[in-house]
Amino acid sequence: MALVALASNPVCSAERYSENPGSEGNGNYTIGPDYKVDPDLTDLGNPKGKYFEFSMRLADSKFFRGADATLDPKKPVREQRMIYVYVPAAYKDGTKAAVLVTLDGPSRLNLVRNALDNLTIARDPKRKLPAFIAIGVQNGGSDSKGSERGLEYDTMSDRFARFINDEVLPAVLKNPEIRTAYPHIAFTDNPWGKAAMGGSSGGAAALTMGWFRPDLFRRLITYSGTFVDQQDDDAPEEAAYPLGPRGTPENRPMRDTSKPANGSEAGQPLLYPSLRDRTRESLRYSAAVL
Repeated sequence: MALVALASNPVCSAERYSENPGSEGNGNYTIGPDYKVDPDLTDLGNPKGKYFEFSMRLADSKFFRGADATLDPKKPVREQRMIYVYVPAAYKDGTKAAVLVTLDGPSRLNLVRNALDNLTIARDPKRKLPAFIAIGVQNGGSDSKGSERGLEYDTMSDRFARFINDEVLPAVLKNPEIRTAYPHIAFTDNPWGKAAMGGSSGGAAALTMGWFRPDLFRRLITYSGTFVDQQDDDAPEEAAYPLGPRGTPENRPMRDTSKPANGSEAGQPLLYPSLRDRTRESLRYSAAVL
């Protein structure tokens, strides 16, 4: 359902597309306790696209070189991060494709691949997906405060959004293997066609990408987001984050699908679900998510 919400409109073929989603679909829903994998997330034997992998050296980055002063020297930092790319069979070379960036790549890219194989050719217009390109981005290493992953995902600023937009997306377009297969591959410039998806701190990163840079990313999917500001609790950008003061509501043109897990079932501290509730209420109060 989240993937349908991600790209149910043909932004890849309409660069001037914009929207006002309204209130349909808003609200809180309980799913479970029994879960079944949707058949469209399985391999149904439909035509497959092309899958690519390549790496990016952290030392070459202008945003996350693995040498920040806030890093704990006891927590390892990767020398290279892997990038995983799936171009569905329905993609036509030269089309400006919509993009879904999944964090902690490859994460559940296998499910996204199956969804693209099955739903880009769906007959039901309410389930049909455009041929967006999925990009899994590996984190920089380790976890929690003092880690490279924590720095990337939990910093309250537009730094990670700029890293994805300015370094990762161009690297995909310039990759020799991808260019050989798709000489005219292109991404949409329309922020309604650029999405981010992540879980835990990756969910926090997805939210900050859309919150701080809605001019770049406007569709967000967060799973069990840890909205706890664990990387830098004195960051000056904190006041602009949804958990900050409520005195100055500010709209953001973005759409968020958030799925929090039950704390006891997920083995998470009760702090995390409570902060997810606070984040949701803050967004609803300020009408931040349109």
